[in-house]
Amino acid sequence: MAKDELKRFLPRGLILDLEDRMAAATVKAFQIVRDHAGLDKKRGRELEGQARFRIMEHAFEEVCELYGGQQLGGGVIPNTDLKVFQPFARFGGTGPGVILGLAAMPERNKLPVKNRSRLAGVTLNFDLTPRLDFDGTGPKAGDIFVLFLVARDRERSGKLEEIAIGIIDSTYEQFLFYEPLDKFLADDADAPETRPLSPLPSGGTGVVRLKTKVKPFIPPEMPPTVEDEDGTA
Repeated sequence: MAKDELKRFLPRGLILDLEDRMAAATVKAFQIVRDHAGLDKKRGRELEGQARFRIMEHAFEEVCELYGGQQLGGGVIPNTDLKVFQPFARFGGTGPGVILGLAAMPERNKLPVKNRSRLAGVTLNFDLTPRLDFDGTGPKAGDIFVLFLVARDRERSGKLEEIAIGIIDSTYEQFLFYEPLDKFLADDADAPETRPLSPLPSGGTGVVRLKTKVKPFIPPEMPPTVEDEDGTA
Protein backbone atom coordinates (compact mmCIF):
# COMPACT_ATOMS: atom_id res chain seq x y z
CA MET A 1 0.00 0.00 0.00
CA ALA A 2 1.51 3.32 -1.09
CA LYS A 3 1.43 6.40 1.12
CA ASP A 4 -1.13 8.03 -1.20
CA GLU A 5 -3.42 5.05 -0.68
CA LEU A 6 -2.95 5.28 3.06
CA LYS A 7 -3.97 8.94 2.91
CA ARG A 8 -6.98 8.05 0.78
CA PHE A 9 -8.30 5.84 3.56
CA LEU A 10 -7.38 8.45 6.18
CA PRO A 11 -8.43 11.73 4.53
CA ARG A 12 -7.23 15.15 5.58
CA GLY A 13 -10.50 16.13 7.23
CA LEU A 14 -10.49 13.04 9.45
CA ILE A 15 -6.90 13.63 10.54
CA LEU A 16 -7.44 17.33 11.26
CA ASP A 17 -10.58 16.67 13.29
CA LEU A 18 -8.78 13.96 15.28
CA GLU A 19 -5.93 16.37 15.92
CA ASP A 20 -8.32 19.04 17.21
CA ARG A 21 -10.19 16.62 19.46
CA MET A 22 -7.01 15.12 20.93
CA ALA A 23 -5.72 18.58 21.83
CA ALA A 24 -9.07 19.47 23.38
CA ALA A 25 -9.13 16.21 25.38
CA THR A 26 -5.67 16.98 26.74
CA VAL A 27 -6.75 20.39 27.99
CA LYS A 28 -10.00 19.00 29.44
CA ALA A 29 -8.25 16.27 31.44
CA PHE A 30 -5.78 18.81 32.83
CA GLN A 31 -8.54 21.20 33.87
CA ILE A 32 -10.65 18.47 35.51
CA VAL A 33 -7.76 17.29 37.67
CA ARG A 34 -6.53 20.81 38.46
CA ASP A 35 -9.93 22.17 39.42
CA HIS A 36 -11.66 19.21 41.05
CA ALA A 37 -9.28 16.41 42.11
CA GLY A 38 -7.52 18.04 45.05
CA LEU A 39 -4.49 15.76 44.67
CA ASP A 40 -0.79 16.31 45.09
CA LYS A 41 1.31 16.76 41.93
CA LYS A 42 2.34 13.12 41.52
CA ARG A 43 -1.14 11.66 41.98
CA GLY A 44 -2.62 14.47 39.94
CA ARG A 45 -0.38 13.72 36.96
CA GLU A 46 -1.24 10.01 37.15
CA LEU A 47 -4.97 10.73 37.22
CA GLU A 48 -4.59 13.28 34.43
CA GLY A 49 -2.95 10.67 32.20
CA GLN A 50 -5.73 8.15 32.80
CA ALA A 51 -8.46 10.72 32.25
CA ARG A 52 -6.75 12.10 29.15
CA PHE A 53 -6.65 8.76 27.35
CA ARG A 54 -10.27 7.86 28.22
CA ILE A 55 -11.50 11.22 26.94
CA MET A 56 -9.37 10.75 23.82
CA GLU A 57 -10.84 7.28 23.24
CA HIS A 58 -14.35 8.70 23.36
CA ALA A 59 -13.46 11.51 20.95
CA PHE A 60 -11.65 9.05 18.64
CA GLU A 61 -14.75 6.87 18.34
CA GLU A 62 -16.99 9.87 17.60
CA VAL A 63 -14.74 11.34 14.90
CA CYS A 64 -14.09 8.00 13.15
CA GLU A 65 -17.82 7.29 13.04
CA LEU A 66 -18.48 10.71 11.51
CA TYR A 67 -16.09 9.87 8.66
CA GLY A 68 -17.51 6.42 7.98
CA GLY A 69 -15.17 4.36 10.13
CA GLN A 70 -16.71 1.05 11.18
CA GLN A 71 -16.22 0.05 14.79
CA LEU A 72 -15.09 -3.56 15.01
CA GLY A 73 -18.16 -5.63 15.75
CA GLY A 74 -17.76 -7.72 18.89
CA GLY A 75 -14.19 -6.51 19.17
CA VAL A 76 -13.01 -8.93 16.47
CA ILE A 77 -10.74 -7.83 13.61
CA PRO A 78 -12.42 -8.71 10.24
CA ASN A 79 -11.34 -11.99 8.61
CA THR A 80 -9.44 -13.04 11.75
CA ASP A 81 -10.13 -14.48 15.17
CA LEU A 82 -8.15 -11.65 16.80
CA LYS A 83 -9.99 -9.79 19.55
CA VAL A 84 -9.36 -6.21 20.60
CA PHE A 85 -10.37 -4.29 23.69
CA GLN A 86 -9.69 -0.73 22.55
CA PRO A 87 -11.63 1.37 20.04
CA PHE A 88 -10.42 0.52 16.53
CA ALA A 89 -12.17 1.74 13.38
CA ARG A 90 -11.94 0.20 9.92
CA PHE A 91 -11.83 2.27 6.73
CA GLY A 92 -11.88 0.69 3.28
CA GLY A 93 -15.22 -0.87 2.32
CA THR A 94 -15.07 -4.37 0.88
CA GLY A 95 -11.46 -4.24 -0.33
CA PRO A 96 -8.20 -4.08 1.59
CA GLY A 97 -8.22 -1.08 3.87
CA VAL A 98 -6.95 0.39 7.10
CA ILE A 99 -7.77 -0.42 10.70
CA LEU A 100 -7.05 2.71 12.70
CA GLY A 101 -6.28 2.66 16.41
CA LEU A 102 -5.33 5.22 19.02
CA ALA A 103 -2.21 4.97 21.18
CA ALA A 104 -0.20 7.15 23.53
CA MET A 105 3.59 7.28 23.12
CA PRO A 106 5.86 7.83 26.14
CA GLU A 107 7.61 10.46 24.00
CA ARG A 108 7.86 11.33 20.32
CA ASN A 109 8.93 8.54 17.98
CA LYS A 110 8.80 5.92 20.76
CA LEU A 111 6.71 2.76 20.50
CA PRO A 112 3.56 2.86 22.62
CA VAL A 113 3.26 0.33 25.42
CA LYS A 114 2.23 -3.15 24.29
CA ASN A 115 -1.21 -4.41 25.14
CA ARG A 116 -3.43 -7.22 23.89
CA SER A 117 -5.31 -5.00 21.45
CA ARG A 118 -2.22 -3.53 19.78
CA LEU A 119 -0.51 -6.90 19.61
CA ALA A 120 -3.58 -8.26 17.83
CA GLY A 121 -3.54 -5.29 15.47
CA VAL A 122 0.12 -5.50 14.45
CA THR A 123 -0.40 -9.17 13.56
CA LEU A 124 -2.05 -7.82 10.40
CA ASN A 125 1.29 -6.30 9.39
CA PHE A 126 3.08 -9.66 9.22
CA ASP A 127 3.66 -9.50 5.45
CA LEU A 128 5.08 -5.99 5.45
CA THR A 129 8.83 -5.59 5.08
CA PRO A 130 10.81 -3.76 7.78
CA ARG A 131 11.24 -0.86 5.34
CA LEU A 132 7.64 -0.76 4.03
CA ASP A 133 8.50 0.96 0.75
CA PHE A 134 5.75 3.40 -0.13
CA ASP A 135 6.58 3.39 -3.83
CA GLY A 136 4.04 0.84 -5.06
CA THR A 137 6.62 -1.90 -5.61
CA GLY A 138 6.57 -3.39 -2.12
CA PRO A 139 4.50 -6.27 -0.76
CA LYS A 140 0.75 -6.32 -1.21
CA ALA A 141 -1.37 -6.93 1.84
CA GLY A 142 -4.94 -6.86 3.08
CA ASP A 143 -5.90 -4.58 5.90
CA ILE A 144 -3.04 -2.64 7.48
CA PHE A 145 -3.06 -1.68 11.15
CA VAL A 146 -2.26 2.01 11.59
CA LEU A 147 -2.01 4.02 14.80
CA PHE A 148 -2.95 7.62 15.46
CA LEU A 149 -0.21 8.43 17.99
CA VAL A 150 -0.09 11.12 20.66
CA ALA A 151 2.75 12.07 22.99
CA ARG A 152 2.07 14.31 25.98
CA ASP A 153 4.30 17.25 26.76
CA ARG A 154 6.13 16.16 29.89
CA GLU A 155 7.11 19.73 30.74
CA ARG A 156 3.70 21.38 30.30
CA SER A 157 0.46 19.90 31.61
CA GLY A 158 -2.47 20.13 29.22
CA LYS A 159 -0.23 20.12 26.13
CA LEU A 160 0.85 17.55 23.56
CA GLU A 161 4.44 17.25 22.36
CA GLU A 162 3.62 15.44 19.12
CA ILE A 163 0.85 13.78 17.13
CA ALA A 164 1.89 11.30 14.44
CA ILE A 165 0.79 8.47 12.15
CA GLY A 166 2.61 5.18 12.67
CA ILE A 167 2.68 1.55 11.55
CA ILE A 168 4.36 -1.02 13.83
CA ASP A 169 5.86 -4.29 12.62
CA SER A 170 4.22 -7.58 13.56
CA THR A 171 6.84 -8.36 16.23
CA TYR A 172 6.24 -5.01 17.93
CA GLU A 173 9.89 -4.03 17.77
CA GLN A 174 10.00 -0.99 15.46
CA PHE A 175 8.02 1.45 13.41
CA LEU A 176 7.68 0.46 9.76
CA PHE A 177 6.34 3.95 9.06
CA TYR A 178 6.30 7.05 11.24
CA GLU A 179 5.50 10.64 10.32
CA PRO A 180 4.51 13.61 12.44
CA LEU A 181 1.11 14.91 11.44
CA ASP A 182 2.37 18.06 9.75
CA LYS A 183 4.69 16.03 7.52
CA PHE A 184 2.00 13.43 6.79
CA LEU A 185 -0.34 16.18 5.57
CA ALA A 186 2.28 18.41 3.93
CA ASP A 187 1.77 17.14 0.39
CA ASP A 188 -1.97 17.82 0.35
CA ALA A 189 -2.10 21.14 2.18
CA ASP A 190 -4.17 22.58 -0.67
CA ALA A 191 -6.48 19.59 -0.99
CA PRO A 192 -10.21 20.24 -0.55
CA GLU A 193 -11.60 19.65 2.93
CA THR A 194 -13.17 16.23 3.50
CA ARG A 195 -16.46 16.60 5.32
CA PRO A 196 -17.89 14.08 7.79
CA LEU A 197 -20.32 11.54 6.39
CA SER A 198 -22.57 11.82 9.45
CA PRO A 199 -23.95 14.85 11.30
CA LEU A 200 -22.36 15.84 14.58
CA PRO A 201 -23.95 14.11 17.58
CA SER A 202 -26.36 16.09 19.71
CA GLY A 203 -24.37 18.38 21.95
CA GLY A 204 -21.16 17.58 20.07
CA THR A 205 -18.53 20.15 19.35
CA GLY A 206 -17.66 20.64 15.71
CA VAL A 207 -14.58 22.11 14.11
CA VAL A 208 -15.16 25.56 12.63
CA ARG A 209 -13.02 26.33 9.60
CA LEU A 210 -13.12 29.88 8.26
CA LYS A 211 -13.10 30.69 4.57
CA THR A 212 -9.93 32.34 3.38
CA LYS A 213 -11.91 34.99 1.46
CA VAL A 214 -15.51 36.00 1.97
CA LYS A 215 -17.38 37.72 -0.87
CA PRO A 216 -19.27 40.87 0.16
CA PHE A 217 -23.06 40.61 0.10
CA ILE A 218 -24.62 42.47 -2.85
CA PRO A 219 -28.36 43.18 -2.57
CA PRO A 220 -30.28 41.87 -5.61
CA GLU A 221 -31.52 45.34 -6.51
CA MET A 222 -28.00 46.70 -6.93
CA PRO A 223 -26.13 46.27 -10.25
CA PRO A 224 -22.91 44.23 -10.14
CA THR A 225 -19.65 46.12 -9.80
CA VAL A 226 -16.24 45.41 -11.29
CA GLU A 227 -13.39 45.01 -8.81
CA ASP A 228 -10.12 46.86 -9.28
CA GLU A 229 -6.84 44.96 -9.23
CA ASP A 230 -6.42 45.64 -5.51
CA GLY A 231 -9.79 44.06 -4.76
CA THR A 232 -11.68 47.28 -3.96
CA ALA A 233 -14.84 48.24 -5.80
